[in-house]
Amino acid sequence: MSPAMALNEQRSKDDAAEEQIEYEKGEKHLCEKGHIRAVPKKYILPVADRPTKTVKDSNVLNQNLQLPIIDFAELLGPNRPQVLQSLSNACQQYGFFQLVNHCISDDVVRSMIDVSGRFFDLPLEERVKYMTTDMGAPVRCGTSFSQTKDSVLCWRDFLKLLCHPLPDFLPHWPVSPLDFRKVVGTYAEESRHLFLVVMEAILESLGIMEKEEKESVMEEFENGSQMMVANFYPRCPEPELTLGIPPHSDYGFLTLLVQEEVEGLQVQYQDKWVTVQPIPNAFVINVGDHLEIYSNGKYKSILHRVIVNEVKSRVSVASLHSLPFNSTVKPSPKLVDEDNPKRYMDTDFATFLAYVSSQEPNKKDFLESRKLL
Repeated sequence: MSPAMALNEQRSKDDAAEEQIEYEKGEKHLCEKGHIRAVPKKYILPVADRPTKTVKDSNVLNQNLQLPIIDFAELLGPNRPQVLQSLSNACQQYGFFQLVNHCISDDVVRSMIDVSGRFFDLPLEERVKYMTTDMGAPVRCGTSFSQTKDSVLCWRDFLKLLCHPLPDFLPHWPVSPLDFRKVVGTYAEESRHLFLVVMEAILESLGIMEKEEKESVMEEFENGSQMMVANFYPRCPEPELTLGIPPHSDYGFLTLLVQEEVEGLQVQYQDKWVTVQPIPNAFVINVGDHLEIYSNGKYKSILHRVIVNEVKSRVSVASLHSLPFNSTVKPSPKLVDEDNPKRYMDTDFATFLAYVSSQEPNKKDFLESRKLL
C-alpha cells in the first residue's frame, strides 16, 4: 500500500471514530449541533422494519388502540372481584392496560415529566457526566439501546436511574436541575407504592390467594428492584425511516409509564402495530418478561415500540419493577400442574444482563431463550 493510500485509510478510520463519538453523545446533541434536515444514515432502519403508517401496510392498523381501562378506585372498593377479572382479561389479551383514578397526584406526575425534560435541556457537558456503557451503573445516560452494538441507532436519548433502596442510590443521581433529586425521589417512592398495590391485585387475579404465599411474594417485592427510565424523543425530519425504540418487551414484572399527551407508543395487537391513545393523567402499565415467567405463560409480555414525529418532541418516564436483582424468577408452583407443565427455566437478572450485553437486543429473544416448551 502506498503512503498516500495508507494516509487516506487512516483518515477514514479517524473520521469513522469521530462520527461514532458524536453518535454516542446522543440524539439531542446531534440536533443541537444544527438543524437536521434528514435522518443520518446510522438511524435509518431496513425497509421491512420501518414504521410506515400507510393503509397499504398490512402490519399497521390505521387506527388508535383504546387499551383496557382499570379504575384504581374501583379496585380498592366493593367491586374488586369484577375489577380483578377485568385485570386478568387485560393481562391475557393485551398485556397492557391504562390505570386511572390512581393515588399519585397530577402535580407529582407533571413535575416528574417536567424535570425529565429539563434534564435533557442541560448542556452536553452536564449530561456527559453520566454517559457510560456499564449496564450496572446506578445512573446511566445514553442513546439507543446500545451505542456500541446496535447496527441501527434509536431516535431517543435516555436517563436510567436505579431507585430502590432510595437512600443507596439518591446520592449518585444528577444534582442538576436543582430540584431533580427531590422531584424524582418523590415520584420514585409513590410509583413504587402504586406498583405494590397493583402487583398484589395481579397475584389475586392469578389465583394466588393463600395468605402465606402471597405475603412471601409481596415481601420480595417490598425489597425488590426499581429502575426509572426517562426518555426524550426529539422531533424527527423523516419519522418514517426510524424509531424511537424498536420492538421489544420489558424485562421485569410490571412497567408503569407516564407520558406527555403526544402519541408515540405502539403495541403489537393481533399481529398488527397499533398506536396507544394517551389518556390524560393515566398510567400505561404493561406485563414484563418476569411476570410472563411467573404466571407460567398465562400473562404475556407484549412487543411494543415507539414512533417519533416531525412536529413535536416527546418525553416519557417508565418505572420498571421486579424482584431483587439477586433473586431467581420462576413459574409459581400454584400455576404448574400436570395439565400446565413448567414452561420456563428459572432465571435471574445476571443471566439477563449477560445475554443483552453479548448481543444486539431483538424483540423477545431473551424470553424465548428461557422457554422449555
